[in-house]
Amino acid sequence: MWDPAAYLRYDDERSRPFHDLVARIAADRPRTIVDLGCGPGQLTATLVDRWPQSRVCGLDSSPEMIARACALGAPVEFAVGDVRDWWPNPDVDVLVTNAVLQWVPDHRDLLRRWAHELPAGAWLAVQVPGNFDGPSHRALREVAGRPPWRGELLPLLREAPVDDPVGYAALLAGAGCAVDAWETTYVHLLPAPADAAHPVLTWMEGTALRPVRAALDDAGWADFRAELEVRLDEAYPARGGQVYFPFRRVFVVARTGGRAEENL
Repeated sequence: MWDPAAYLRYDDERSRPFHDLVARIAADRPRTIVDLGCGPGQLTATLVDRWPQSRVCGLDSSPEMIARACALGAPVEFAVGDVRDWWPNPDVDVLVTNAVLQWVPDHRDLLRRWAHELPAGAWLAVQVPGNFDGPSHRALREVAGRPPWRGELLPLLREAPVDDPVGYAALLAGAGCAVDAWETTYVHLLPAPADAAHPVLTWMEGTALRPVRAALDDAGWADFRAELEVRLDEAYPARGGQVYFPFRRVFVVARTGGRAEENL
């Protein structure tokens, strides 16, 4: 189960990659814009401001997230659904998927399919976290590999669920797209009050720790969380009341078939 409140603890930091991604979409008057994995919807709603004459749709597999999105009252069509089952209509000129595909093991096949099924000249914009080799995720895998949890948790965690920018660029160029791919490392300065949990732990509770929490009972979760927090405190020590949290993101913006000879 996704918890919108936990996810939105660091709303500003999580929002910035979305805005950086969308800024590279040069669509003028798209007919329909779809945000796959729209989460609580506040970022999807900003697409209406960018393209006020377009139809904007948001899809997410979490009923909790879609309920939060619908409560915004924005002129967006929100619905519950799985990105793996989504097929573009002929009028989808912009497809955005932000911090979603790392959860989908077969997402490379999805990208190829979407690139072929979207109309010629449509825009496909993708952002995925690229921090799976960072200290936070190494600590997560190390704790999950300890005897109390190894059998239950290690199968839930993948070391390299995403490609680098070159991998995605090659995939989409091979599908006939013009491609703009890059990576950015954001250094998030997270407040670290002395009487609160480590901020990288609370960050991970909104995303990477979801499958761990779902697999453990309350006592097991408390023990796992406590051990992980010790390791995170060593990896990301507080300095002057805040933690410096480097976070790598991978971006790709592609324009579909028939336009591959053009530069983005």
